[in-house]
Amino acid sequence: MTTSPVSGLRQIAYVVADVPGAVAFFQQLGLPLLFQPAPQLAFMALGEVRLMLTQPQGAGICGQNSVLYLQCQQIEQQYQRLLDAGVSGERPPQCVAPMPDHDLWLAFFRDPEGNLLALLEEKLTKI
Repeated sequence: MTTSPVSGLRQIAYVVADVPGAVAFFQQLGLPLLFQPAPQLAFMALGEVRLMLTQPQGAGICGQNSVLYLQCQQIEQQYQRLLDAGVSGERPPQCVAPMPDHDLWLAFFRDPEGNLLALLEEKLTKI
């Protein structure tokens, strides 16, 4: 077996126009701020992964980047908590893929700049 030089995901760049506003938004989701070396750059803790909030670099465009899938428990309650806090909901929680040992649930919402995010829960099924 060949050993891969890549061992995991450590950091994700998330392009936003308003870094301080994005920091406040992700803190509302419960992510702690790790450090902010400049007004246009901040790093949040997302489990073992760092979320780098940055303004567009080069040809980057806000709102047209990859979707972040944030793992959670009790997806229905977490989604409702976001809606109650004024977050823009895109699609309520639903089972998208029944698996042999769990069901994959997703719910989508938007940050203040229109970027799409998702809550993800893997609900264990009865054996």
